[in-house]
Order: sequence, then structure tokens, then C-alpha cells
Amino acid sequence: MTNSTALRAGRREWTAFVVLLLPLLLVSMDVSVLYFAIPAISRELDPSSTQQLWIFDIYAFALAGLLITMGSLGDRIGRRRLLLIGATAFGIASVGAAYAQSAEMLIGARALLGIGGATLMPSTMALVRNMFTDDKQRSQAIGIWSGAMAAGIALGSVMSGVMLNHFWWGSVFLINVPAMLLLLILVPVLVPEFKDPAPGRFDLVSVPLSMGAVLPVVYGLKEMAAEGFSLAMALCIAAGLAVGALFVRRQRSRTDAMISRELFRGRVFGSGIALNTIAAFAMLGSAYFTTQYLQSVLGMGTMEAALWSLAPSLAVGAAAPTATAVGQKTDRAYVIAAGFLIAAVGFALLTLTGTDSLRMLLAGAAVIGCGIVTVMALISDLALASAPAEKAGSAASLLETGQEFGGALGMAVLGSIGTAVYRADLTDSVPRGVPAEAVGTVRETLGGAAAVAGQLPDRLGDSVLGAAREAFTHGMQLAAADAGVLLLAAAVLAAALLRQAPAAEGAPDAELVDAH
Repeated sequence: MTNSTALRAGRREWTAFVVLLLPLLLVSMDVSVLYFAIPAISRELDPSSTQQLWIFDIYAFALAGLLITMGSLGDRIGRRRLLLIGATAFGIASVGAAYAQSAEMLIGARALLGIGGATLMPSTMALVRNMFTDDKQRSQAIGIWSGAMAAGIALGSVMSGVMLNHFWWGSVFLINVPAMLLLLILVPVLVPEFKDPAPGRFDLVSVPLSMGAVLPVVYGLKEMAAEGFSLAMALCIAAGLAVGALFVRRQRSRTDAMISRELFRGRVFGSGIALNTIAAFAMLGSAYFTTQYLQSVLGMGTMEAALWSLAPSLAVGAAAPTATAVGQKTDRAYVIAAGFLIAAVGFALLTLTGTDSLRMLLAGAAVIGCGIVTVMALISDLALASAPAEKAGSAASLLETGQEFGGALGMAVLGSIGTAVYRADLTDSVPRGVPAEAVGTVRETLGGAAAVAGQLPDRLGDSVLGAAREAFTHGMQLAAADAGVLLLAAAVLAAALLRQAPAAEGAPDAELVDAH
């Protein structure tokens, strides 16, 4: 039910909300904006294979590693102030990336983009929590926020392709600059400042501990998703978990902890983070297969694949606002459970996808996206509403860190299942006539099989590629079945853990600093 004592947001707040969507779109777009630019960057800057990987990954690593720190910092110095600092850094880094003269310079600029992104993400969500105190309006705003984040990731690769058709590779970064300038002009005018009135000291020791907990785990999971299981990456993940245990212990023992114990007093916040992590697991895990399927199974070019991948976004864009409207009329635990069930149906459609099933794949991706965005929108609203308003920055950063973990875990686990099935299927089915030295490459990845097939006579190459595509699709089907089972379990957990959760727990509001 709507909180009758809360002030309803007016035109000013909704206008400010539209402005806050700018950094959200840009940060999520920067995850995928390099998909088309890498060939041009490789020609211009001649990065090594290791440098190319870091050009891609350093942004996500910096973003994930600093979310907790920046959320806590925003609670202390003011969320609007941190947003403006982050927007400035993001704009400067975008210019630096656009005009990078070396691979090292581009890696450094991408790292600064990640640091800026880590300030923008929790700040925007926390400000939404503070500006919309009416339950119904806050739910609507967070629903739109969740849909915009999903749309930004899908738009990033397409925008990259469009820009590269007309300009040089650095233009994909310059998209950010006018938006950040607009943000720096409008935010001081439209967005009030909020911060914790009694934050305590900032715990500097917890900064490296939080990074040491997050980064090794995310890095290890991403590497396993790309290269398969290795002892080194398993040890990397174990080291991160060990540091994470030290970080949690420190948070429990300090009165000025970076993560307040108040956030976990009720069952809603902790349960919300766990379920949100599962949702991200499903979303990124499915994307791992669908993007490869479009290009490597159906043989689409990168731009064509990116445009087709936008099709499910049309349905996804309407899912979050619809879910929030339904959630206002019934117990949101059941709507969240329904979102998990819808996503499970989407994975069931993927299990029916053959090697020439574009419509089935897009339908499955659309249904998964609708279900997961429903879950994320409602869980984000529930979790933020259950947190004290003065801790909204920390709450938002924990939600987003959980999403980073979930996404990396989804690609690693589901990708490993798909890879294991692919290799098992090709153990005895590589066509005769393939040179012995190339058989290992064919069995390693679908991309490797395609490269080998291109060097073979037409009929033999087609046989190799056909067998590899069948094996990849079989792996996707089994991984989708496993993901569907997980989501069915998540639906049961959501209904049990979040049932009759309060819209808000009546915590005192954060300090509003009059800045107008």
C-alpha cells in the first residue's frame, strides 16, 4: 500500500529522474560499446592479446571492485556530490579513451571509466530512493530504472556499430561527453542533496578489503567462463572468498562499518540481494549463449547479430513498469516468484532451440528478459525500501555488487556446462579427414571449429561446422535446462522469504541538504 504520510513527487522530481537516467544508460552501454570497435583499435594501437583482454575487462573490474566503497562514500559526503564527481571523471576518461595513443593509455582510461561508473551507479539508485518517498511512485521509478539499465546494455553494441559506420573508433567513447556535460549542468539545479546525518568515520581499511574480496572472485569467474576450469583461477576465487570473510568480520565488529548492520535487521534486504544475484546469474548466463548462437551458429555478422539482439528488448522494456503496476495491487513476493517462473519458461524455450531456430531463440531471450527484469525491478524496490534511507547508497551498492557476482557466476557456470557438453559431443564426432593437429582446436570451442572449417575443402568444412554447431546447441539446451531448474527453486524461495514484506520499514529519512 502507498504510504499516506509521504510527500508525492512532482514535476521537478520526475524531471530530475529523467536526468539521472543519463548516467545509468551510459554506464550500462559502456559494458558492450567495444564489441565492434576492437578490430579498429587493434589496427590503430596494435595491442597484445593480453592488452586486448584488459581493454575489455578493466572497466567491469574497476566498476565491480569499487561499488561498495562508493556507495558508502556517497552516504557520507552526499550522493549528489559523488554523482557530480563521478560524472566529471567519466567525461574526462571518455575523452582520454577516445584519443588514446597506445594500448596502455586506453587501458588506463577504461579503468578511470570504471571508477567513474562505480560512483554513478549507486548514487543514481540511492537518489531515486530519496526523491521518491511515496511507495507507489518509488516503485514506478525503480521499474523504469531497471528497464533503462537492461536497454543500455543492449543499445551499447548497436550504438557502437552505428558510430563506427560514420566515424573513427574513438567516437564510441565521445558519446558520453555531451551527456555528462548536460548532467553537470542540470543535476545541481534539479536534484537535491542527500546524505547520512551521522555517518561515522570512513573506514579506510575496509576499502582494500572490499576490493580484495570482490575482484579475485569476479576475475576468476570470468576467466573460467572464457577458458574453462583451472586450478589457478580456483585458487584466485578462494583467495577472494577468504578476504571476503575478513571483510565481513570487520563489518560486524565496528560501529562505523562500511556496510551497516542495520541493512540486515529484517529478512527482506539479505534475501533480496541473494535473489537478485540469481536473477543476474540467469540474465548474463543466457546472454553468453544467445550472442554466440546468433554469430557462430546462424553465421550472422556482428552488426546483424546486434540488431537482432535488440528485438527482445522491445518486450523487456515494458516488463518492469508492468510488473511494478501489478506489484502495487498484490503481494510482491508472488509477482517476483512469477517473474522467476516466466524466466524459467524462457529457458525451456531455449531447450527447444535447434541449429536454425532464430524465432525460438529470440522468443526465449524475450521471455527470459521479461521475467528477470520483473524480478530485478521489484526486488530492488523492496530491498531499498527496507533499508534506512540514510544508508541508501550502501544498499544500492550491495545490490549492484550482487548483480556483478551473479553475472560472472552465470557465465562461468552455464558456460562451463555448455563447454563440457560441446567437448563431450565432439570427442568421437569430428569428421574424418580433419588434420590431426586441428582436431584439438575443433573440440575446444565453436569459434575454433569455425576457423578450422574455413581452411578445409568445402564439403569437409561444412561437416566440421555442422557437427560443431550441433554440439554447441546441445550444450546450450542442457545449460538452459539447468538454469530453468534453478529459477524454479528461486521462485519458491521468493514466495517464502518475501511474503508480506513491508513496503518500507519506516526508517528516518536521510538528511536533505537544501541546495537550491
